[in-house]
Amino acid sequence: MTGDMTGMTGDMTRMTGDMTGKTGDMTGGGPGGLRARFDGMWAELGRTGRDAAGGYSRLAWSAADARMRQWFRSEAAARGMAVEQDGNGNLWAWWGGPCGGAVATGSHLDSVPNGGAFDGPLGVVSAFLAVDELRAGARSPRRPVAVVCFSDEEGARFGVACMGSRLTCGALAPDAARALVDAGGTTLAEAMRQAGADPGRLGPDPERLAGLSAFIELHIEQGRALVDLGATVGLATAIWPHGRWRCSFRGEANHAGTTLLPDRRDPMLAFAVVAIEARRAAEQYGARATFAKVGVQPNATNAIAARVDAWLDARAPDEEALHQVVAGVSDAAGRAAAAHGVDFHLSQESFTGTVVFDGDLRARLAEALGGAPELPTAAGHDAGILAAHVPAAMLFVRNATGVSHSPAESATVDDCLAGVRALARVLDALACW
Repeated sequence: MTGDMTGMTGDMTRMTGDMTGKTGDMTGGGPGGLRARFDGMWAELGRTGRDAAGGYSRLAWSAADARMRQWFRSEAAARGMAVEQDGNGNLWAWWGGPCGGAVATGSHLDSVPNGGAFDGPLGVVSAFLAVDELRAGARSPRRPVAVVCFSDEEGARFGVACMGSRLTCGALAPDAARALVDAGGTTLAEAMRQAGADPGRLGPDPERLAGLSAFIELHIEQGRALVDLGATVGLATAIWPHGRWRCSFRGEANHAGTTLLPDRRDPMLAFAVVAIEARRAAEQYGARATFAKVGVQPNATNAIAARVDAWLDARAPDEEALHQVVAGVSDAAGRAAAAHGVDFHLSQESFTGTVVFDGDLRARLAEALGGAPELPTAAGHDAGILAAHVPAAMLFVRNATGVSHSPAESATVDDCLAGVRALARVLDALACW
């Protein structure tokens, strides 16, 4: 799909009101026009996946995910951008057609349960609006530009983060992905079929990766560094190494009232020891260690648990520190399990080593932005997965609260618009005449 690269800048019309595909005059690029488009797109997105607790629950391959995908297709269609869904469920909207040397930008639309509004969607909305800004300035692409939405970045349903990008890069085996199971017992393969996708197409996509010259991901900052620095937009330098480990404790179910304390094989006691040890190890090595997802069987108030599965999320400034944290947790778990007559098993479910974003690309972005604070992050992103195969970089937009993965996540409209303009300048420098 090469096509005429200079013929993609025709008369685009500006969208107002319902953003599901209505078009109007899109050539007005002033601040008022950009704000109106942002407000319209954001309002449309806000109607999908809102839960009773005030956050958003948009799990991969769910009904909410399907509506978000339709929103993406509608936004692309309103701009005359061709859309394709690749074999791993990632969506690509093309300005100029998919051919060699393309510059891709975007993020994801799925969320953690009861997540915030900005994590992921801000990057996708900003990517579309950055294309609008370039067109409004009569810019045209000398190389294709793709707005991408990666599938299942959060890993909230099937347990593996950055699923779409990992599969694309060959960092996750297709058979292993298809066999992943959600809390309700549905496999990824089954969920994809129910959503109308073919799980048989999962797998590495080296040809697509070879066609990209750069990937730029804009994301709300997941922290408050930019607030403390008094800056609106920042440039990522690196991503801490991080991973997820399943800690399984198997004991013996029994009656909570009649079973004598010496006769118990209670896996909950072993897990309680390990949860405290994770915090101690994180403090010792300047790391992060969190148990936030726990499964208990049979999960009855008057029964001793038979099994506890707990997921450790660990991150550290370097890989040695990360390994020390996990080793400390594993050793403590083994001792606690033995003390309480419980079996213990540790399995790694995902791991991403230290990511240092491409130095040349970062220098070009810094030049395009006229200088911006540079900072590392302990949060994983699709850009971090692609960085092993494609020059990648990230822009962060100030988070007013510093809170993420929560309904309290927030960014002002002015800061979001500053992010759009920053991304437009970056795309202009990398892809436009």
